[in-house]
Amino acid sequence: MASVYTVSQVNTYIKNMFLQDFALNNIYVKGEVSNCKYHSSGHIYFTLKDKHGVISAIMFAGNRNGLKFQMEEGQTVIALGSISVYERDGKYQLYAKQIVLEGAGLLYQRFEQLKRELEEMGLFDKMYKKKIPSFATQIGICTAETGAAIQDIINISSRRNPFVQLYLYPCLVQGAEAPADIVKGIQYLDKMGLDVIIVGRGGGSIEDLWAFNEEIVAKAIFNCNTPVISAVGHETDTTIADFVADMRAPTPSAAAELAVFDYNDFITKISYYKQMLNAQMMHTLERYRQNVKQYGTSLQLYSPISQLRTKKQYAADLLSKLTETIYLKLNDRKHRLELYAERLNGVSPLNKISKGFAYVSDSDGKSLCSVKQVKAGDDIQLIVSDGKIEAQVTKTTGGITDGE
Repeated sequence: MASVYTVSQVNTYIKNMFLQDFALNNIYVKGEVSNCKYHSSGHIYFTLKDKHGVISAIMFAGNRNGLKFQMEEGQTVIALGSISVYERDGKYQLYAKQIVLEGAGLLYQRFEQLKRELEEMGLFDKMYKKKIPSFATQIGICTAETGAAIQDIINISSRRNPFVQLYLYPCLVQGAEAPADIVKGIQYLDKMGLDVIIVGRGGGSIEDLWAFNEEIVAKAIFNCNTPVISAVGHETDTTIADFVADMRAPTPSAAAELAVFDYNDFITKISYYKQMLNAQMMHTLERYRQNVKQYGTSLQLYSPISQLRTKKQYAADLLSKLTETIYLKLNDRKHRLELYAERLNGVSPLNKISKGFAYVSDSDGKSLCSVKQVKAGDDIQLIVSDGKIEAQVTKTTGGITDGE
């Protein structure tokens, strides 16, 4: 018997076939709305039909943010989404991600096609984005002469900075002639050498905003030497001009906020920076003043006069030490000399003579220290403390050491 599959297996298999088909995963389907029901969960259930068939469809609540109109019976719409199988019921249906009315749907397709082409050409690349000046004083505005957009820009600019200069190029922002007029305005303002240019208009349908989706407008913004801020429609509106501009503002009012710096805030910051600068200057001056003092001290320390003064003091100290050393040496030698003198005095003949002794010598002055050196009748001399006595030997007697 051949292989047998369950209903669930068959439905899963068919669903996988749908998922693998690239064309069914991103498809535009045009049809008339019928059986449209807004569920309490937020999902929208409806059927698309034409003369020859119908297809069930659902838009989940998470995708409804992009739906800009209330779906009703009989409307002809274009739905972008994927076709897959609902396994439980075994039927296929359209899972819509975006839904637009028929006219808008064609424009949306043109929008996506041009967006891809320009992106491939590099017009959206961040490397080409110019920086918006932080302190713009001359701002060009390319928009309609009447309308809420220009009034919002003027009001906010006046409130933020009454000294900023605004230059309006009144142009068409809607209709067949609008793209060429917008390009002319961008080119005219670019030649004026302004700080920044705001290009935009107020909100509207995709048809109303279409002039800002034209290729000539995109290329004019890209080729503009002046930084460009796009401000087209409301926050949820997106145009080709937004992608190619140097900065996108969600609304014209927001564009004015981005382009015009707040003068009061600027003055406050200037005052704050001035205080900080003065404080830093005082701190730096004080640090330099201390450095100068240190350098002055070092200069005095290493100057020739200071060196001479130091050497002079050093020489004076050496002289004082030398004098003290010599004095000590002299005192020591003097003391030793006194000791030697005392010793010499103790053995000096004169000292003996002064105490009653006499120095005996022969007539020639030769010292006599033994009786054997003279005989009776020899002349001798006796030197005493106060003079000399000449005498003659009458008799000699043996010395005490002889025992005589």
